[in-house]
Amino acid sequence: MASNSVKVFVPSDTTARSLGADQVAAAIATEARKRGASIEVVRNGSRGLYWLEPLLEVDVGGVRHAYGPVVPADVPGLFGANFLAGGKHALALGPTEKIDYLAKQTRLTFARVGVIDPLSLEDYRATGGYRGLANALELKGEQIVATVTDSGLRGRGGAAFPTGIKWKTVLGTQADQKYVVCNADEGDSGTFADRMIMESDPYVLIEGMTIAGIAVGATRGFVYIRCEYPQAIQTMRAAVERATATGFLGDRILGSPASFHLDVREAAGAYICGEETSLLESLEGKRGMVRYRPPLPAIKGLFGKPTVINNVLSFASVPIVLDKGAEFYKNFGVGRSRGTITIQLAGNVKQGGLIEVPFGMPLRSILYDFGGGSATGRPIRAVQAGGPLGAYVHSSQFDTVFDYEQFAAIGAMVGHGGLVVFDDTVDMGEQARFAMEFCAVESCGKCTPCRIGAVRGVEVIDRIRSGVNETSNVALLKELCDTMVSGSLCALGGMAPFPVLSVLKHFPEDLSSSTASKTSGAKERRV
Repeated sequence: MASNSVKVFVPSDTTARSLGADQVAAAIATEARKRGASIEVVRNGSRGLYWLEPLLEVDVGGVRHAYGPVVPADVPGLFGANFLAGGKHALALGPTEKIDYLAKQTRLTFARVGVIDPLSLEDYRATGGYRGLANALELKGEQIVATVTDSGLRGRGGAAFPTGIKWKTVLGTQADQKYVVCNADEGDSGTFADRMIMESDPYVLIEGMTIAGIAVGATRGFVYIRCEYPQAIQTMRAAVERATATGFLGDRILGSPASFHLDVREAAGAYICGEETSLLESLEGKRGMVRYRPPLPAIKGLFGKPTVINNVLSFASVPIVLDKGAEFYKNFGVGRSRGTITIQLAGNVKQGGLIEVPFGMPLRSILYDFGGGSATGRPIRAVQAGGPLGAYVHSSQFDTVFDYEQFAAIGAMVGHGGLVVFDDTVDMGEQARFAMEFCAVESCGKCTPCRIGAVRGVEVIDRIRSGVNETSNVALLKELCDTMVSGSLCALGGMAPFPVLSVLKHFPEDLSSSTASKTSGAKERRV
């Protein structure tokens, strides 16, 4: 690249590509050749402003200026407006970092996402990468575990279990072999944060897993990624290969006595394999089914050996804790919810995408200050938080502070940070039915409350919405939900009733036969 070349950044993230980013990148390269312009097209990750994708950026004197959403037909006009020098154009958004959506965030885990070339180790290290690992190599396992514990980091996959306690259990369990497993089987509706990390900043996940291995004495690790994420699989495999070739993985990491080998495994995409014991069964080559507990995976996990199993965001948060220290991370957040949370806005929302903020922001601010309200402009009636097993949050609860305890107090959950938004035209009775139907389809079948209860749940809801003995069937539905919550082996059957119960509590009118018939008639008229 010539020294006077201008860097143009075009995201290679899956969402951006689905919206035409590859075609935009090709159009930019073609137009530059026509005009004799010296440019370097860098395929970075997405910043998470998905309503503006494809969002391209131009480095002008060390300041990146954004334009978007761009389609190939816009490219000649951008060149004509001298966008390579930050020229004015109808799609100009100004300096990227000053875009309100980004400026209001606190990006720790996602600090590099959308900024660097995902597979460039040089970019990663230039932005603070591998400093956490270097510090970890100077510490004993107990000291690393203590640092992670003191930071207050809790599992970001949904259970919110303290990460340091899980690691301490594995560290204290004697075995000839230990493992570190990353649960990248991101299957919740409205979630895409794990995919963004793997596609846009894969080395932060690799570094976090390596630190975990050093901390507990594990020498082998696996990243378990669902097959629906082909680009994430490809990027992670390439990153593992480069990290191994340069001494950041493998034997004697960076010349130290520590060793850690990492493999990427492609999963078939079963929702139940997001549950950690089902994932371990699948990783061992078996059918993905829930294991009885105890023993816990930390004591008897993969191939019967002590295993650290965390999700992508948990591991990706570790490098900054080891780099900046436990106190730095703990200073963000509120109560027992420390650090930052990555929130994914999806569904009927005007400004869908990903944000990272400290715990403690009211849900209303997230929906309106970041999300911009509903895409239709109608009032937001409900939000499902935490995936398809999460309760529906009523509009009267939107002032609830976003943290684990406050959400639990209203019967909701933070989960993986996904929010699916619904306006006031939604049929919440239909959403309740979907929750049971989803569980029936995705159940591994090992326990009766989940396997049979979900099927019966669909049938009971159908009877209620058809006007058959509504009062007695509503009572039966509540009893069935209680049985599933109390008797299921894992969270799939144990939490599938939560959306149903929230509808019964906050939107009971939508389960009545009169509402169902009106909704059905409206659908027929629309058809």
